[in-house]
Amino acid sequence: MERDPRELGGAWQLSQRHTFIAPSDDLARYVERYWVVTWDYERPYRQLVAPLPNVHLTFRDGRAELHGPSSSHAHRELTGSGSVFGVAFRPGMFGPFLDGPVANLRDRVIDATTVFGPRLPDPVDVGSVERYLRAHLPVDDPAAANAARTVAMIAEDTGITTVDALARRCGTSVRGMQRLFAEYVGIGPKWVIRRYRLQEVTVRLADELEIDWAALAADLGYADQPHLSRDFRKIFGEPPTHYAQRYESSGK
Repeated sequence: MERDPRELGGAWQLSQRHTFIAPSDDLARYVERYWVVTWDYERPYRQLVAPLPNVHLTFRDGRAELHGPSSSHAHRELTGSGSVFGVAFRPGMFGPFLDGPVANLRDRVIDATTVFGPRLPDPVDVGSVERYLRAHLPVDDPAAANAARTVAMIAEDTGITTVDALARRCGTSVRGMQRLFAEYVGIGPKWVIRRYRLQEVTVRLADELEIDWAALAADLGYADQPHLSRDFRKIFGEPPTHYAQRYESSGK
């Protein structure tokens, strides 16, 4: 099947605009960032969305939705002109907002009013959304903060490649780590480790660096390149060399 040329070489940027905004200091413990995406397409475009272990709250066309952590890539069809405002919660910090484990939201999209109530921010901008969030702040939960620190540790330390190593680093058991992630992150520690290690692949592809695949696989804790490629395809929807075409000749 022939690829949509708008996927290649960064051409999608001609029809989309992505804006990222930092939260106010008092909300930064819960919110990683706000994001706004606008688009304008004469014909539908199939957008590839790679997963990260964030819960997202989105506002679009008078609706508010909660998107739980996704275990795999997804596609969103963008048609005509439109926009969406999103809140990316820090991995581990959405649990206190819920009456139950974040794992209940995994791979699901639900009506946000079931968690935040029926009244939505109006207009939808940073100021009104922050007032909306402040009106629903939960009580402090030390376990949630521990989960958030653990995810941040995984993201920052490329030497963490197994759940065993993570558990030892945190002074807990593998079973305890799995329970913490089910309750507060919504997706398992093995998946989170794998996702952040594969982030290194996307960074190198975006920078158009020449990659020694066998050495990179070893660095990231994989037995060989085929295992790395299999996991990459499972999460990103296509093999690394195919994914690289999204960046090649993009002017970087």
